[in-house]
Amino acid sequence: MTQKIFVLYTGGTIGMRSGSDGLRPDTDLVGKALQPFSDGLRFDWHVCEPLIDSSAVSLSHWRDWLALLVEKMPQYDGILILHGTDTMAYTANLLALALQGLDKPVILTGSQWPYDASDSDAPLNLATAVAAFELALPQVLIAFNGKLYPAIGSSKVSTETAAGFGNPHFGALAQWQQSGGWQWLARPSENRRQPVSDGLDILSLDIQAKVIAQTLIPGFSTQYFSDSLLHTDAQAVVLQSYGHGNAPSEAAFIKAVESFTQGGGLLLNISQVPQGCAAAVYAQGSALRQAGVVNGGKCNLETAAALLTLAVSNRWNAETVQQKLHALGLIETV
Repeated sequence: MTQKIFVLYTGGTIGMRSGSDGLRPDTDLVGKALQPFSDGLRFDWHVCEPLIDSSAVSLSHWRDWLALLVEKMPQYDGILILHGTDTMAYTANLLALALQGLDKPVILTGSQWPYDASDSDAPLNLATAVAAFELALPQVLIAFNGKLYPAIGSSKVSTETAAGFGNPHFGALAQWQQSGGWQWLARPSENRRQPVSDGLDILSLDIQAKVIAQTLIPGFSTQYFSDSLLHTDAQAVVLQSYGHGNAPSEAAFIKAVESFTQGGGLLLNISQVPQGCAAAVYAQGSALRQAGVVNGGKCNLETAAALLTLAVSNRWNAETVQQKLHALGLIETV
């Protein structure tokens, strides 16, 4: 029986061609890149107009793509999204959080080098993504360099090698080789808890949601963050703090955080460390916790940004954000 796969081609390096000012998205990929995998699969392409470099992705793109996927999903056995690598982990996390009650796979892939480039990683990534449909995992996944990663917790980790993505906390679910097929590395049920939902639903996405991120470094950044927090229009902030979620306990800094959270702002505290966990471990982080921040546990930047964007869009409070983090297996208690 032939499987029907809906292909959403958004742009990215995988389909780019060289121009006078560098690589630009192109449509030449359409009709040939998936031809080698057409045995038993039918691919219906939707080419975005215009195609974009993924560094240009916006909330409007996410809103439009979500609406399109919800429209097309009942008609297909799976969704394949061709996406630039720069923001692919952000998009994957947003889709994983916004598409509630998935009953079929949504798989994202791209490449570090164009499809037609010498020794490109694109053919392997496409083969991995297509092979993943046989697993029929009902979740959002990233297929890259022969591995399959859950969207939650995934990040781009390299611009220099074919191993462009990783998931420091949850790892890869499986590894694929053309000669041996799939080898399970971590069963999905062991990777993270799946939120329970009845039927496919989509969370609202407000394209005016104002979410920012701030990274602490020793020195002036604490004062800068404190001053900006008192005057920002942002509705939610991702704070990348140290280690287990620790930060300076200077009075002005804590007061600014407290003023922001008491005014209804969401502040999600995550670790700068790729395999870090923001939690109540050290006394140094106590003042920040008492000022109203939500500790994000194992939450990475991409997951945090997507979660807060949806939190603002759906008017969640800090308690609801904590509940979502718990349901995703990112924190242990609420």
